[in-house]
Amino acid sequence: MSLRTIIACGGTGGHLFPGLAVAERLLARGGEPLMLISEKEIDALAAKGYDHLRFEKLPAVGMPPLLSPKIVPFALKFLKTRSRCKALVKEFEADAVLGMGGFTSLAPLMAGRACGAKTFIHESNAFPGKANRLAARFADVVLLGMEACAGHFKGREVAVVGTPLRESMLDRPDKAAARRHFGLEEGRGTVLVMGGSQGARGVNRAVTAALAELAEAGLQVLHLSGPGDYDEVRAAYEGAAMPHHVAPFCHEMPMAYGAADVAIARSGASSLAELSAFALPTVLVPFPAATDDHQTLNARVYSDRGAALLVQESELAERSFGALLGDLFAGGGAKLEAMRGAMDACAVRDAAERVCQTIEDRCARR
Repeated sequence: MSLRTIIACGGTGGHLFPGLAVAERLLARGGEPLMLISEKEIDALAAKGYDHLRFEKLPAVGMPPLLSPKIVPFALKFLKTRSRCKALVKEFEADAVLGMGGFTSLAPLMAGRACGAKTFIHESNAFPGKANRLAARFADVVLLGMEACAGHFKGREVAVVGTPLRESMLDRPDKAAARRHFGLEEGRGTVLVMGGSQGARGVNRAVTAALAELAEAGLQVLHLSGPGDYDEVRAAYEGAAMPHHVAPFCHEMPMAYGAADVAIARSGASSLAELSAFALPTVLVPFPAATDDHQTLNARVYSDRGAALLVQESELAERSFGALLGDLFAGGGAKLEAMRGAMDACAVRDAAERVCQTIEDRCARR
């Protein structure tokens, strides 16, 4: 079924990359996607390499409190954006509009509903964001990354489809080759630290404080610090008595996942989808300032299934990563192997395909 689908996915990588994954699958199925992104630099950077897709930029900002003096300029900009979206829906002759989350999705969904297109939103997290709670009123179907979120959309048609991953995130490299790629040893237990760029200083410092213990346990570390902490983290590893690779970020995440036996990471929905796709046991440290504490709720979905360990950032001063990881690797790594199986069971590797199929099925009901 050849569908023309508008995908509104700008604002953050957590919205944009799943949107790109859906667009790629739509193309493979003979459909035609139109990508709506924001004017942020991250969107422009992420769009590079996708010249075969059509992109349109929309001015989009988060909604301020109703009593804020910023509500009037927000409303004016929103009305202008919605008008632009209606013109795009008509010009593109869209069959469907899919919003991947955030306020970048709201105006396109409203425009799609007004123009008679089928409308969908995707919520990756265990607890929906404010924009998606509002956008659900204009969606024919709410697509969910986690079943735990279904109760927040009572009275709406929902479908649990997982969080879409780009094809490049589904290719597992050879573990030995992946370790050599980062200058690590093939036979050592390997820890991947995904510090990230948003408030990961507590994680970075807790890991570097445990370097002596990690070395004593015979481990090695691939540490992605985030750009803000890179100099401090790199300096902490100078003279470390173990193989290590420190970088502010990584453009080849499948290689990083493939090199690791265990990860230490935040619990954003897209990261969790990638970690589970690689069946990688993980110590999850939720970002404490995340809206509605949704990262803790995400982490509990995985920790309750035995796929991950949940450690709050407030506990890092009392819990040593050295002791925690040493325990996981002890006894031949039986605990890690059990976590690996549970993480693999959490994976939804065909989520993009499920999204496309749901859109096609709903559009076929016309």
